[in-house]
Amino acid sequence: MTIQALPYITPELPGIGGEIKVEPEHFVVEEVPLYEPVGTGEHTFVRLTREGQTTREVVQHLARALGIRPEGIGYAGLKDKHARVTQVFSLPGISPTRAEEAVRSLGYAFEWAIPHNRKLRPGHLLGNRFTITILWPQAEDALARALAIARALEARGLPNFFGPQRFGQYGDNATQGLAILTGQKRRPRQKWLARLLISAYQSQLFNEYLALRMERGLFDKILLGDLAKKTDTGGMFWVDDVEEAQRRFDRREITFTGPLFGYKMRKPQAEALALEAEILARCPVTPEQWRKHRTDGNRRVGRVFLQSIGIQPVSQGLRLTFFLPKGAYATVLLREIMKPTSPFPQFDLS
Repeated sequence: MTIQALPYITPELPGIGGEIKVEPEHFVVEEVPLYEPVGTGEHTFVRLTREGQTTREVVQHLARALGIRPEGIGYAGLKDKHARVTQVFSLPGISPTRAEEAVRSLGYAFEWAIPHNRKLRPGHLLGNRFTITILWPQAEDALARALAIARALEARGLPNFFGPQRFGQYGDNATQGLAILTGQKRRPRQKWLARLLISAYQSQLFNEYLALRMERGLFDKILLGDLAKKTDTGGMFWVDDVEEAQRRFDRREITFTGPLFGYKMRKPQAEALALEAEILARCPVTPEQWRKHRTDGNRRVGRVFLQSIGIQPVSQGLRLTFFLPKGAYATVLLREIMKPTSPFPQFDLS
């Protein structure tokens, strides 16, 4: 199921149209850290701003400038090339002074460099702040429409679909991932690329699951056997008391999770298991193939609770400011507001 074919959570509210990402300054992303560096240790955390390069390209440039292996450099998440991005990297065995010199020599905007005792790992962030300009909205009442959709999303939550970035510049990452899993395509030598393609197929199945749940009217409902996740601690549990769980769900204390299939994935029970089985029945990958490619599987939150979405008119359109927790995609939120008739521009996370 392509991103264009996914259901909307606000289908009754007309979108505003428009474009995004004409220039990097129209798509600004700032990482919100999970923790601050402690000030001592063998790694240096460096915070910088760049545009026109992917996260992996920045890693390669830093490695060459500092004479270290790229594999030793840590980062919390991949960010798009065609955006203005502020993020943190960890550099092993590099002093803050050397880190600053390297960042500045490469033309990046330097913010700070502070030692820490551990490497930065993927997922080590709370989320991201976005400042995004929707250019040339087509609706004359664009501001009113955007505000109406934003308030609806704040009230109902955002479906945690994977955005187009996950599926590559040409939208075929999931197809390639499936071919690798089923033996129709040779596994790439680059471990990161193999993981990226296989995870794209997992992401496609998750999107299909969440779309099915929405189509059945179950986005606002907790099912018997759901693997629910606590929004404060992240702990997961099986739902055996639906009425009590629904009250907690309505209070935003918990949310349901969906499948990132794999041979060790923690499964739901009862009604929730039956719903996931409908998606798994469409999947030609066997448990042995998941295991062969060391694809453990995981759970992903299905409904994201939003903070306030800021919207203000600017000369070229509307500027949105909002925060999303890690793993959530700004393009999914933008898609609800814009209701685009054509695909979003290309995203490059390679």
